[in-house]
Amino acid sequence: MPSGETKSAYHHGALREKLMTACLALIEAEGIGAVSLRRVAREAGVSPGAPYHHFPDRATLLHAITAQGFELLVTELRAAHDGAAAPVEALGAMIEAYVHFAREHTGYARLMYRPELSRTAKDPAAEAFAQEGLRLAADTVLAAQRAGTAPPGDPAPLVTMVWSLGAGLAMLAIDGPMDDMSAARGSSTTELTAQVAALFRQMLQDAPKGV
Repeated sequence: MPSGETKSAYHHGALREKLMTACLALIEAEGIGAVSLRRVAREAGVSPGAPYHHFPDRATLLHAITAQGFELLVTELRAAHDGAAAPVEALGAMIEAYVHFAREHTGYARLMYRPELSRTAKDPAAEAFAQEGLRLAADTVLAAQRAGTAPPGDPAPLVTMVWSLGAGLAMLAIDGPMDDMSAARGSSTTELTAQVAALFRQMLQDAPKGV
């Protein structure tokens, strides 16, 4: 039988979030390989059977956290977009926001691009948030094209470039050499990311605008 604490948490709808928080902390401390429902229950301080009230298996738990991560990412991307003075500035700000998100939320970031979890079509919530992020990028590219600060034509290549720069830099920032690279030149990952974003904006503005 679950403990009184577990019953209370479950009764008040807090058990699900408690388990997800414990799972994220475990991923950040020991990696995804350490995650099992039994281990997550132990880290959350609940009975071994408690997770099954919300998550029938490990994959369901990880997919739920992945969806939560995409939701948080989209929130940060939208804030970066809304704080920019012009569409081309927003594109650079969104790249920087992507890297900031990954550095601040490494557990989410590592899950969101795990091969078996990155196929968001397997999870309707994760898919919806991922598509919202892509639509925001596409709308911003179209706005930059209308403003004459991005090359005209099919926006898909530019959307892909924005997403690839954001995701690629994010992964390098948490699992790659960006900190060492930045330190070697007397800089920081945040400063290097800002420089990459500024270069991207300049490249867009300098690109030929003819049809």
